[in-house]
Amino acid sequence: MKKRLIALQVYSVRDAAEQDFAGTMRKVREMGYDGVELAGTYGMTAVEAKKILDEIGLELVSAHVPVDQLEDDGVLDDFAATGMRYIAIPWLTGPKNAGELTEVIGRIRSIGERCKARGMQLLYHNHDFEFEKIDGRYILDAYYEEIPAELLQTELDVCWVNVGGEKPPVYVRKYTGRAPIVHLKDFAGQKTENMYGLIGKEEKKEDPSGKFEFRPVGYGLQDVPSIIAAADDAGSEWFVVEQDSPSMERTPMECAEMSIRYLRSFL
Repeated sequence: MKKRLIALQVYSVRDAAEQDFAGTMRKVREMGYDGVELAGTYGMTAVEAKKILDEIGLELVSAHVPVDQLEDDGVLDDFAATGMRYIAIPWLTGPKNAGELTEVIGRIRSIGERCKARGMQLLYHNHDFEFEKIDGRYILDAYYEEIPAELLQTELDVCWVNVGGEKPPVYVRKYTGRAPIVHLKDFAGQKTENMYGLIGKEEKKEDPSGKFEFRPVGYGLQDVPSIIAAADDAGSEWFVVEQDSPSMERTPMECAEMSIRYLRSFL
């Protein structure tokens, strides 16, 4: 059986990367990760970050780039110069009605065209709010139905698929042939009002009350082997580990290591 390619979303260890990008990436490589997905370039150009990753032996799989920056030719040119294949919209709130949905679809399509012209494939990284319906369709499904695959492919985040009310393996298989990267994210607890308030907070301890918290992969509620099998069926190329905030009284780096150790125990 082939070895699965596993990357770390650098957002998971953002504070360490901010303080010492090269040193942190070296530790990520030593943990056993094959690549990384950027969320920012830490005061460097994308090309400069890519050079460091090449020296360390980590592949630059993709990058999360805010949607307004994806409309900046200079930003797109910088990432394209790395030779990176994929670039992703990480977060896009809205739309609330059919008119807004049409506008957002047009905006994403335009970005996808500009990425394609530079040799990059645009991806969409979902949260749970895209599982709200407009005219009987999930917002997320509307994006993929209205925008051709050559301009937009999936980067399904299985935590948010689950929280959004769908079964991750089923949903990954739904987009067979259109799911090159799958975000592996685990969690404990239930959907709460303040879920997004956890994002960016680095001190989060285990909560016995059942409130939502992110977990290292394999330490939460997700059926990870079933998700892996579905991603294999869907033709996925990369798994990207992401943990927005640490938990279980571990640091972000310790959580990242727990995730890769669990995955490499059977992959």
